[in-house]
Amino acid sequence: MKLGYDKPLYLLAFDHRASFERDLFHASPPVSDQVRAGIIDAKEVIYEGFVEATRRGVPVAAAGVLVDEEYGASVARKARGAGHVLAMPVEKSGQAEFQFEYGEDFGRHIEEFDPTFSKVLVRYNPDDDPELNRRQAGRLARLSAWLHDRDRRFLFELLIPATPQQLARAGGAQRRYDREIRPDLEVQVIHALQDAGVEPDIWKIEGLDSAEACARVVTAAHRGGRDGVRCIVLGRGADEGQVLEWLRIAASVPGFDGFAVGRTLWEQPLRDMIAGNIGRSEAVHEIADHYVETFDGFTGSLPDSPR
Repeated sequence: MKLGYDKPLYLLAFDHRASFERDLFHASPPVSDQVRAGIIDAKEVIYEGFVEATRRGVPVAAAGVLVDEEYGASVARKARGAGHVLAMPVEKSGQAEFQFEYGEDFGRHIEEFDPTFSKVLVRYNPDDDPELNRRQAGRLARLSAWLHDRDRRFLFELLIPATPQQLARAGGAQRRYDREIRPDLEVQVIHALQDAGVEPDIWKIEGLDSAEACARVVTAAHRGGRDGVRCIVLGRGADEGQVLEWLRIAASVPGFDGFAVGRTLWEQPLRDMIAGNIGRSEAVHEIADHYVETFDGFTGSLPDSPR
């Protein structure tokens, strides 16, 4: 299978696990059967919103869900059975260092669900502990080889948390770090991971504040003949206005071909439903609204070209 992906990708992301337990249900492991059932049902609500959005015009061939096995196994099976694009995480949730969720058994779980993409979320800063980065790169290269040896696609969510020194250089301001420091780090990390044998088909990138920064990331992703590799924008739980601005910027740059947005789209409707302020059907409708608006925000800002 040629490295990369040849279609746009609009993912509704709800593979969160620890944050569902902590933030929505105010629980900590081991969670009760009641909390577990509540999280499973909340993920069903998100999926119903996704399905409604596809009925309202989000193209089925490009729309997809990113959902976990722990709380979203039934959703994953429904999505695969319906022919939707399915992405599933391989990483253990809520860890500072990338670890396989199912250890040495990771391959069996991937083969059981047969997702379109196997996804990792990785926190990697080139100025962090070199040994930490080396360990992570080794595990990721192993996964990359395993997937591509079996003609399976690899989706890589890259987070670059600021080191204390980097944040100090930005005057302690996260937004200044994002604008002035992180774009260079994105390129450095992509190069370092490529050199370590990590070969995603799609890079899932934190929102960037300029088209020039997006173009540099695409150039890095395409380095060394990797022309089929694509980038998409992640939402990072930001407010809807900020996410739409990141999408508008990225959509103007060839090589950025979609998004994977989660909490921005479903967190408030779920909070309202859990609190009893709205009913299930209203939560489903609101999630569909947000997903459709995000799709429109990305595709509506594109130049007149086929996608």
